[in-house]
Amino acid sequence: MKNLLELKEINKTFKIKGTSDSTILENINLHVKEGEFLAVLGPSGSGKSTLLRIIAGLIPSSSGTVSYLGKKIKGVNPGVAMVFQSFALFPWLTVLENVMLGLERKKISVEYKREKSMQVLDIVGLDGFENAYPKELSGGMRQRVGIGRALVSEPDILLMDEAFSALDVLTAENLRRDLLELWLDKKIPTKSIVLITHGIEEAVYMADRAIILSSGPATIIKNIDISLPRWRDRKSPEFLSYVDEIYSIMTKKKIPMTEMLVQTKKDLIIPSVSAGALTGFLELLEDLNEKIDLYKLADRFLMDMEDFLPLIEASALLHFTKVTEGDIELTEHGVEFARATVLERKKLFRQQLLEHIPFVQKMINILRSKSNKQMNIEFFEELQSQTFGEEIGQKQLDLLIGWERYAELIEYDDNKEIVYLEQSV
Repeated sequence: MKNLLELKEINKTFKIKGTSDSTILENINLHVKEGEFLAVLGPSGSGKSTLLRIIAGLIPSSSGTVSYLGKKIKGVNPGVAMVFQSFALFPWLTVLENVMLGLERKKISVEYKREKSMQVLDIVGLDGFENAYPKELSGGMRQRVGIGRALVSEPDILLMDEAFSALDVLTAENLRRDLLELWLDKKIPTKSIVLITHGIEEAVYMADRAIILSSGPATIIKNIDISLPRWRDRKSPEFLSYVDEIYSIMTKKKIPMTEMLVQTKKDLIIPSVSAGALTGFLELLEDLNEKIDLYKLADRFLMDMEDFLPLIEASALLHFTKVTEGDIELTEHGVEFARATVLERKKLFRQQLLEHIPFVQKMINILRSKSNKQMNIEFFEELQSQTFGEEIGQKQLDLLIGWERYAELIEYDDNKEIVYLEQSV
């Protein structure tokens, strides 16, 4: 099989006000072969969508090259079309007119554009809805319009940016199966598909190969061939083995935890989890009273990766849990916390914060050094902005203040925007 697409040493950085450039993608090398269905997985915010937009030519890379059929691409990639998560339809246009937009740049007659678009609508199951408007359609039907608009230009490569994530479970499942059927039966001319997803089951069900990105900045940490025959049984041991393997890879840190904890600048980004959610998660683990497979745990809690991974990362960061070979279990601190009273939990949480989150220790030391034990919040906002930029820094500080207030380390006056050290600290 020949290479349709090749990325060499792709890097992407963004300028963030108040800090140095932020690297999103680092040294990405990949290829997409003809006849291949490729899934791209990674944590939330890891740069998956940025990578897809670089492939499409919607944004440029900071360095490296994108080649299509052996030729380096500058600007929009002529061999691809994209399906977005948010449907991205024009509400004032009919279904047919939205699909015809995919042929906007083609030098063909309006009559032929209409004829070709009608054929595609039939293929994607929207025959008879050509005169409807998006507001009259269900979410699944609107996404079919998006897929039809991408397919009408007959791209060699179909790019899909979490195209099923905005749909309900049943609708998403039907659309996945219909797309696979079109793909496998060669009812569409597309030669390859690249799917961005946070759903591990979705990747194993649909793809021939999966690449897994790390977080902050994103690099490719694993390339997995999924050699299962079609159609795939989600309950088979072989299927579950692939799911378990990917869960295990995605819950491993790119650098050892002991190294990460001493880095106060780049890598210590706190997972977006409230103290209450973390407490509930630890209680549920204690109720299970055993080491458990991460995939089975997510399935039992009915949680997807976007919600599940931050809980795993936060609990491990505070040393309440440990993850080994795709299994999670409570540490001694975790068991103690889950069984403790409310006041005892606050004390344990305070202990783990001070020991394992460097910025918390820095905040407390600064407040202790002040005679009045207080500081304007702007000072800490500036510290976080210097490290992460304004937007991420603000979110990180809000999260840490929530954790510290739960642990009764600090108090915060929203009106005066003053952080106070708790008297008992």
